Amino acid sequence: MKKTVAVFFGGKSPEHDISIITALSSVIKPLELTKNYQVVPVYITKTGKWVSGDIFKNIDIYRTKKIVEIEAKTKAAIVTFDGGLTINKQRIDVAFPAMHGANGEDGSLMGLLRMAGIPFVGADMDASVIAMDKVLAKQIAFANEIPVSKFVFLTNQDVTTNLDEEVQRITEELKFPLFVKPAHLGSSIGISKVADKEELANALEVAAYYDEKIIVEEGVENLIEVTIPMMGNDVITAALIERPLTQSDDFFDFNTKYINGGGKKSGGKHSSSGAQGYSEVPAKLPDDLSVRALEVAAAVYKAIGATGMSRVDLLIDSVTNVVYFNEVNPLPGSLYSHNWRLAGVSPMQLVEKFIVLAEERFEAKQKLNSTFASNFLEQF
Repeated sequence: MKKTVAVFFGGKSPEHDISIITALSSVIKPLELTKNYQVVPVYITKTGKWVSGDIFKNIDIYRTKKIVEIEAKTKAAIVTFDGGLTINKQRIDVAFPAMHGANGEDGSLMGLLRMAGIPFVGADMDASVIAMDKVLAKQIAFANEIPVSKFVFLTNQDVTTNLDEEVQRITEELKFPLFVKPAHLGSSIGISKVADKEELANALEVAAYYDEKIIVEEGVENLIEVTIPMMGNDVITAALIERPLTQSDDFFDFNTKYINGGGKKSGGKHSSSGAQGYSEVPAKLPDDLSVRALEVAAAVYKAIGATGMSRVDLLIDSVTNVVYFNEVNPLPGSLYSHNWRLAGVSPMQLVEKFIVLAEERFEAKQKLNSTFASNFLEQF
């Protein structure tokens, strides 16, 4: 009998559109190709309305903007929590979150699914919260003696009320070039590389537009940037070490990643097998540096309590060979299936492995006692 898998995507997030692509191309399509699952799409609109139906599996309605008309005509999904999860009278066996960024990937959806009492793919709520807070993730890495570049953080209120003072504080503590990032966003949205105080002030205002918390990081010298997709619960499996190919003064903002053909304007060499055609997979690193990168990535995965899957991004100083933790993504865009494919895992195998890991984690948690018998209420 086929299991019913609900795939959640969209949401009130700046990464809404990226989520649609991940869900349709990297989750729903390979799940249906296995012929082992009945897939229920759950599309969350930009206004927060939950809708479901096979029409939401069709990329054309999003590409042609028909989605606005369709979502307006579609009744909101009926979601029932009854010791499990039922959507429009369909009982859900496993949930597969494909939501990037705020109000989904950040632990919001995971908490809801955990309360519903069903298995769900990817990191649990706790790890999702940590991973999607770049400040908290670095603090935990630092506490576990994992190298991180120097950083400071502030709030959007600090930017609004004390911009000049914050610029001065940051430049006293860190040296240029600096990277300014919204603490909770992915897909390189709102990120700026700055070289002086004026650029820093502007970048802080941009980041404050997107997030209530902002992180400012000191650039790593002699930089080699790598990223490592990983999966597992107690036992961790790494895919291939991947290296984005850019010039030394480039970095990947949203347009470079998704609009401009994967950084082709940088003039560098690009691999057709990379995430958006701009990566070297596997990365050509000395053996000892590859080993160290994998060790650091695994240490980060364990430190934040990741399960299911995550992608760990690292920064390497090619002169000192120090490997720094940069950030961790609990739901990599398109599941980084291009990398796993080169590592010998097909897209169909990948989604099935993620579902198995979700069920294993769920079964392990079911063995824990979640209630406590007492006579406390008898005294009232």
